[in-house]
Amino acid sequence: MSFRSFRFLARFANAHHHPPTSTHRFPLSSLHAPPSSPHHHHPHLDERLVLDQISHLFPIPASESQNPVSKPLEPPPPDAKPVDAFLSPEDKLRGVFLQKLKGKASIETALSNVGADVDVNVLGNVLNYGNLSGESMVTFFNWAVKQAGVPNVVGSYHVIVKALGRRKFFDFMMGVLCDMRQRGIDGDLLMLSIVIDSFVRAGHVSRAIQVFGNLNDLGLRRDTEALNVLLSFLCRRSHVGAANSVLNSMKGKVCFDVDTYNVVAGGWSKIGKVGEVERIMREMETDGVLPDCRTFGFLMESLGRAGRMDEAVEVFCGMRGKNCQPDTSAYNAMIFNFLSVGDFEECMKYYNRMLSDNCEPDLNTFVRIISAFLRVWKVADALEMFDEMLKRGVVPSIGTITAFIKRLCSYGPPYAALMIYKKARKLGCMISVEAYKILLMRLSKVGKCGTLLKIWEEMQECGYSSDLDVYEFIISGLCNVGQLENAVLVMEEALGKGFCPSRLVYSKLSNRLLATKKTETAYKLFLKIKHARSLENARNYWRTNGWHF
Repeated sequence: MSFRSFRFLARFANAHHHPPTSTHRFPLSSLHAPPSSPHHHHPHLDERLVLDQISHLFPIPASESQNPVSKPLEPPPPDAKPVDAFLSPEDKLRGVFLQKLKGKASIETALSNVGADVDVNVLGNVLNYGNLSGESMVTFFNWAVKQAGVPNVVGSYHVIVKALGRRKFFDFMMGVLCDMRQRGIDGDLLMLSIVIDSFVRAGHVSRAIQVFGNLNDLGLRRDTEALNVLLSFLCRRSHVGAANSVLNSMKGKVCFDVDTYNVVAGGWSKIGKVGEVERIMREMETDGVLPDCRTFGFLMESLGRAGRMDEAVEVFCGMRGKNCQPDTSAYNAMIFNFLSVGDFEECMKYYNRMLSDNCEPDLNTFVRIISAFLRVWKVADALEMFDEMLKRGVVPSIGTITAFIKRLCSYGPPYAALMIYKKARKLGCMISVEAYKILLMRLSKVGKCGTLLKIWEEMQECGYSSDLDVYEFIISGLCNVGQLENAVLVMEEALGKGFCPSRLVYSKLSNRLLATKKTETAYKLFLKIKHARSLENARNYWRTNGWHF
């Protein structure tokens, strides 16, 4: 029976429908009621009869999925994971704002339904990453401070104020500061430094000075420490003229100490203004503040930047005559001056004089000397100075080690970079994931496969997880030395973790497999890559269209 006939029968049944009195089944060709029924005086068609006959003509297989009413829904198995289990708590919380919910109550309800444990670290990850608007950031923060894991203290406000200031949401930033004061929380010097640095970094110098003039709004006093914070950030961002104006306007209102003058002197020294540094020193003497070694160091650095090395040497030699014994900062000024002109002999001369005067070099001393050696490819001298630094107990920072490894891996074989890596790791220094990636990239290019795999293993032992870049470096390195089977295994591991290598890396491995007559392996890898790319395209699509929900 065609679909048109079915529509005709249904229309016919609706037109002659009466309450049915008989449930006996009759052939579909008999369009009249059964003759034995005493209540039917007119011919008609029973709708139930028609549907019953159609169900025999078009049988539908009964299944649990097609008859959900007959059987109650079973709860999911206990080991079943939610569809968004692979998302981090930060992604889940940020995903709430992709729904464009209206009203703060609905947004807070959705945030609570996420079920994520929120602490200060999660708060920072949500606010510092992604592309939330200023209103969304404030809404999330107001909800987060109501949770048990985020204390309603000034430390939590540091996170939101810094995140808003970094994105130049200044109106929302000032609103958060007002809310903080209304809740009875006073700011501190760290909060002041965050606010001032946000304004100065964006070029709003006048607003930064205005914040200093209205410190009562933050619950702070306008004293020497607050003034030094303002001057230091102004000079750090090369607004020395504004800092000098603030210094002159605050005379008689705030007490100055030696650090106040040194901050401004350091700003003038950075741009080589010798006359301004000397003027600051004269003002210090007039106000009865004695210059210290940092002050003389700034004067010597400004003379060195102006190319007046002889005068810098005279200032250094005359420090003892002014009852100021040279310390590490003074020696550093002379060392840096000679490094800037490439005079390594005089540089090491003052370094040895520093040691003979029982002045211990600091991290800045070694970093500047080693960086200067690496800049002119004096690798042996740089390694010797690095050993000297470790021998004296000066522990390099993570960024310092990364900078050294990055410089060494930019030219030549990675032997010297591996030396610094091994010595730093033996000392217990932390190695950044960026440093590991740089080493893996360099070892992959030069074909050091054994060292490559060893560094990769040590990277995983340090708790770093491999990302797409790491897998591509490993696969490329294994292809360069002909270990195609291991490269395929690494490729499959990357695909299993959701990473789809680039077409360049895949083509390199596939061509090598085809060149060695491993057609079946290449075809299986092609199918896996095809499936992985389809999943990646789907993830990218849903990520741009609100994949969290």
